[in-house]
Amino acid sequence: MTRGSDGNGTAARRRKMVFLGLSITSSWGNGHATTYRALLRALADRGHEVLFLERDLPWYADNRDLPCPPFGRTALYQSLDELRDRFTAEVREADLVVVGSYVPDGILVGEWVLGAARGVSAFYDIDTPVTMARLARAECDYLSPAQIARYQLYLSFTGGPLLAQIAARYRARAPRPLYCAVDPALYFPSESAERWDLGYLGTYSPDRQPMLERLLTEPARRLPQARFCVAGPQYPDDEIAWPANVERTMHLSPAEHRAFYRAQRFTLNVTRADMTAAGFSPSVRLFEAAACATPILTDPWPGLETIFTPGREILVTRTADEVLAALRLPEAERRALGERARARALGEHTAAHRAQALEGYLDSLSAGARGNRSTRPERRSIWPRSS
Repeated sequence: MTRGSDGNGTAARRRKMVFLGLSITSSWGNGHATTYRALLRALADRGHEVLFLERDLPWYADNRDLPCPPFGRTALYQSLDELRDRFTAEVREADLVVVGSYVPDGILVGEWVLGAARGVSAFYDIDTPVTMARLARAECDYLSPAQIARYQLYLSFTGGPLLAQIAARYRARAPRPLYCAVDPALYFPSESAERWDLGYLGTYSPDRQPMLERLLTEPARRLPQARFCVAGPQYPDDEIAWPANVERTMHLSPAEHRAFYRAQRFTLNVTRADMTAAGFSPSVRLFEAAACATPILTDPWPGLETIFTPGREILVTRTADEVLAALRLPEAERRALGERARARALGEHTAAHRAQALEGYLDSLSAGARGNRSTRPERRSIWPRSS
């Protein structure tokens, strides 16, 4: 693929894009950074000029594993006033401006973008079911219900029926799926000593813990000669009775993920309750593990079959007995399962695929965006200057 071309060698229109997201410099305790890194790298590789704007927060400042992303431009800002003063021209001139979920003061940031942007304005919801639940409770501080209809594009980590519901309830003009993805340059098979029969990578979440207990902790108790691992921060280890054969690892940087997957005979995916209820919400861990050809066990959720084929590319496990049966698969079957998942991931779920999808959405909106410019509201200051 040449720079700035699609998969068929056709030149893609080069665009200026501005993203305002939770973080791209730190993956500590969030799944946003890896998503933005893969997507913006793919967009830059395709010839687009990309700028990522990140609020300089102490939590991420102390845990930056990619302080200077080597693709596009990244800039930190300290306050809303600084954001407006330094980047209004960039936002005004961009072909696309994207505000992500969980951006600090996201409602005010969104108002500024909606007032200043002349190109396509978009909201990228990396937490769609959570966002919908928070909106219903009037507790969402990064997106207001009225803003949804004003964004020209609503990009969502969740596909399926929920998109139609967002359109019907909030009058979203163009709700479109933009799932997470994998960067195949970072995730690929390699020879590695297998340390664990089953592992799990994910930040602690109370709603996920019962399923993790069922699909990893209980199998570990019943198979004491096997080896298990749980990697991720924020687990109350003093409150959880981990079996002796479950190794605990704290935060792993993205640079360590590939080796972690390759050290497992199987890896486990456990879905957040809101994501399970909505369906069609694949985790980036699925695509990362698949690209490494590591066989995947997952809890069931609606829409899984549109991402991977159950029984052929991924195994659905509901009980400890089903996990134990999977762990006993013949080695040839285990390896074939991982290879088929890798082929599917590389064929449909890379960051380049998501970049092409985004380009397609913009192509379909460009005529309408040009027609709407004359009706844009007067640009004005959205928040008062601080003294």
